Amino acid sequence: MDHSWLRAPAADVAETARTLLGWEVSACGVRVRLTEVEAYAGTGEDPASHAHRGPTPRTKVMFGPAGYAYTYFVFGVHWCLNVVCGRGGEAAAVLLRAGEVVDGRDLARERRGEVADRDLARGPARLVVALGVTAAANGTSMVDGSGPLLLTPPARPVDPASISAGPRVGVAAAHDIPWRYWITGDPTVSAYRRHVPRRRA
Repeated sequence: MDHSWLRAPAADVAETARTLLGWEVSACGVRVRLTEVEAYAGTGEDPASHAHRGPTPRTKVMFGPAGYAYTYFVFGVHWCLNVVCGRGGEAAAVLLRAGEVVDGRDLARERRGEVADRDLARGPARLVVALGVTAAANGTSMVDGSGPLLLTPPARPVDPASISAGPRVGVAAAHDIPWRYWITGDPTVSAYRRHVPRRRA
């Protein structure tokens, strides 16, 4: 198993995100092949990162070690799942945005409802629901089998020529940085929606 990205610096988070395409994440009887991810650096140059201003009780997990889960609640409705990367003391994380359910499809459908196969984990919140992940996963290892999640490499890496890049989704700052990566043409990739700032009445 090639886990060399665990030793990569936080400054290389974009390349780490590309590397994780095609990897599989398993939890609670469901396995998902990652088809879309999004990189966030906490090195002081990425205002969209939760760790941009340094560690807080919520974001301290982002400062290492790499390979741990970082979960957070968004819009008061959905949970999102990230894998921490970067060396100890350096904050970075890759948001797991979408994937293809490759095992445990019936379980995923019980959690997601009667939706098309392509939609079972198509989007970061849907992916979390399909996997049955809860807040209890936060701060647990995703690589050593000790936590509820397990992230494993593919039998064959994704061809770099089949990877697309574009702006990030749902962030107010630095949304035009092309740190969202996806497998070109894969039907499970989520639809892009450009961030629109809310206007005060």
